[in-house]
Amino acid sequence: MLKKIQNLNFLLIFLISLVSFIGAAGLYSAAGGSYEPWASRHLIRVFVFTLLSITIAFIDIRIIYKYSYIIFTLSLLLLLSVEIIGVFGKGATRWINIFGFSLQPSELIKISIILALAKFYNDLKFENIKNMIYLFFPFIILFFPFILVVIQPDLGTALSIIILGILILFACGIRIWKFVFGFIVILISIPLLLNFLKPYQKDRVISFLNPEADALGSGYQLIQSKIALGSGGLTGKGFLEGTQSYLQYLPEKQTDFIFTLIGEEFGFIGTIFIILLFLIIITVCFYISIKSNHIFGRIISIGVGSNLFIYVIMNISMVTGLMPVVGIPLPLISYGGSVMLSILISIGLVLNIEVNANIKKLKDA
Repeated sequence: MLKKIQNLNFLLIFLISLVSFIGAAGLYSAAGGSYEPWASRHLIRVFVFTLLSITIAFIDIRIIYKYSYIIFTLSLLLLLSVEIIGVFGKGATRWINIFGFSLQPSELIKISIILALAKFYNDLKFENIKNMIYLFFPFIILFFPFILVVIQPDLGTALSIIILGILILFACGIRIWKFVFGFIVILISIPLLLNFLKPYQKDRVISFLNPEADALGSGYQLIQSKIALGSGGLTGKGFLEGTQSYLQYLPEKQTDFIFTLIGEEFGFIGTIFIILLFLIIITVCFYISIKSNHIFGRIISIGVGSNLFIYVIMNISMVTGLMPVVGIPLPLISYGGSVMLSILISIGLVLNIEVNANIKKLKDA
């Protein structure tokens, strides 16, 4: 046990904690200089979920490998339960209540997708990777969660699931022409897919293309976000001095648009610092992937790093107007329990891979 503790990647734990505390400071500011209602709950979650993450790090990785498909199946059933007992909120049914706590299964399903794909490609012979037949199972693993999330509807999360799957398949050695073919099929299907969009989703696309067309309606969020980011300048207005936030112009400042709040108060330097922290965390995940003795660990680490990258790039692109507003939070900084739980469980898996670095055979459990 002592050796496992020594093998913990304390740099990764420190970086995750640092980003989380930056999030707490942002939420403190978003509440007008108060720990209630967001910062205090955020800090409690950081403490509890970090302990969970470290606990996961000490589990025998062979047990995780053995039950990966079962974990995916249970996560899929949890996602399916949203259609039966889901709670409606913010225009969609995405949450379920468990013992008084709201849980968003679409966030947890991403972890199980990483585990299922990692187990599949760990067991698959190298010469079979390029065979089209062996793409059927990964397709099923991605297809059902994607459809269930689209039904909620949550196009942002659904899109992130597909991108995550593509990045993992690419890392596993799938040929590029297959991705190009899939991309062409998607482009051809866009006119058909637009017919399935909800009215508010179509408004978001229109506001992305021309936010000034409805400056007080669908384009309001994006316009105010750009104003807040631009007003921050190089060094920002100072902590608790963000006028867009305090005058209530900036919507959802505690969740989707917290990056904008930080940009207004700490400027370009503050936002670059946060981006660099995430880049270092992602790099550490990829480094642990290289150190892994088995494909299972490598794919998990790559998947976790890629998932973080998707969260960060989509949130920042969203609040800066590079893509439509799709409701993707900034991990560990935005207010929200399900995303933090998902991220810290996945970080626990990455820590586990390094802690159990001496284990080479996974089928002994």
